[in-house]
Amino acid sequence: MAFSGAQVLLFPFPTAGHIIPLLDLANHLINHHLKLTILVTPQNLPLLEPIRAIHPSDSIQTLCLSFPELPAGSSFAARVRATSELYNPIVDWFRTHPSPPVAIISDFFLGWTDKLAFRLGVRRIAFWPSGAFTCLVISHTWSNVEEILSTTNENSLITFTNIPNTPEYPRWKVCTLSSQYKKGDADWEFLRGGYFENMKSWGVVFNSCREIEGVFIDRVKKEMGHDRVWAVGPLLPLDNNMVGPYYFQRGGLSVMPRDEVMTWLDEKADDSVVYVSFGSRAMLTRQQADALARALECSGVNFVWCLRIQEEGHVAGNVDVVTKEYENRVANRGLIIKGWAPQVAILSHRTVSVFLTHCGWNSVLEGISSNVLILTWPMGADQFISAELLVNQLKVGIRACEGGCQVVPDSVELAHILSESISGAHPQKERMSKLHHSVLEAVQKGGSSSQDLDAFVKQIGQPQTETS
Repeated sequence: MAFSGAQVLLFPFPTAGHIIPLLDLANHLINHHLKLTILVTPQNLPLLEPIRAIHPSDSIQTLCLSFPELPAGSSFAARVRATSELYNPIVDWFRTHPSPPVAIISDFFLGWTDKLAFRLGVRRIAFWPSGAFTCLVISHTWSNVEEILSTTNENSLITFTNIPNTPEYPRWKVCTLSSQYKKGDADWEFLRGGYFENMKSWGVVFNSCREIEGVFIDRVKKEMGHDRVWAVGPLLPLDNNMVGPYYFQRGGLSVMPRDEVMTWLDEKADDSVVYVSFGSRAMLTRQQADALARALECSGVNFVWCLRIQEEGHVAGNVDVVTKEYENRVANRGLIIKGWAPQVAILSHRTVSVFLTHCGWNSVLEGISSNVLILTWPMGADQFISAELLVNQLKVGIRACEGGCQVVPDSVELAHILSESISGAHPQKERMSKLHHSVLEAVQKGGSSSQDLDAFVKQIGQPQTETS
């Protein structure tokens, strides 16, 4: 295939949960004949191997740059600010490129790239690997962070009157990051300013769709004052290619051979398995892992439990909850995967009907894409916001645990929820089925996400004077 489309620079925030959805977007953009350069750090280069393997070499290039070393214990805000050290190297790369990009698509944590794009005379598109509802809640929180943090009561309710349906949260659920804000601190002011830059960007792309978040997408357009807001997700394909070669390796190779996992699932009855995973970063405490292990054992359900085993090079603290004795006791109905698992393939299997998840947005979309009942157990970041969307806005999820590092569920109650999720008749299942089918239609040709993707690519390819 010959590529004659515009050149675009993609700049993800350097963590797997942000890189993977941007690579999913890259896959679609290449199929729409854009040429891409992806900025990546050396340690994250392996994440690009699956997508580079399926596309011609002239369609996707890499710009490999390293961030400066930070002292141990540096704040998240310091990590975000450190990414701006790449400002001058990116400018130098642009200046020497024979055919430089016409646009920069960068993660929402990288709001500073709006100024970079202005200097380079190109468009900057803010990419939200999460949804429009999350964008609105987070942006409102940071706009009013001093007022919100003026009360010391973490259970005080924050009402978002400017967001459709007026969602309401206790402060501790929406301030998992902003609660660390220090007025006047250079790192935290830089992080906060980045959110304001996002709302001034030339355009915004969401890994979401109107069928999930139509009313919230319209609100973002109103806040930004223009219609250059595209919902192009779920970027994960919802057809027979969903478990194709790229998606087998997406995010990393499974520690357990995929065929072994599929063989285990093949032996179970349809809609009889609960899949349990808390993503690539969320971490249960020892007490929470104990409660979950007891609940799974007592529930009587078939389950696949994906356990994280490493945290920045160290063995995770709750892996030893799953002893050999425990594995033997649940051997006939429980499969334990200690490390990265082929999540998309598991969720898509005919035997899996329930997903106990931390509500990371990638997992939320994969659950909807697979038409499974979602049990919510948010742990931090934007996961409480996504849980609210699933349980109270869309009404397709069931709350399993309030979440966070302090809340330990009652194992007997959780066992009952797990058992009922498989055997019970829940209205959430029917609503999820309807949502799943509407989302499936959204990504088909002529659907809302397909149309938004086509429109986005068309506008990117036009001269800037025509679309500014």
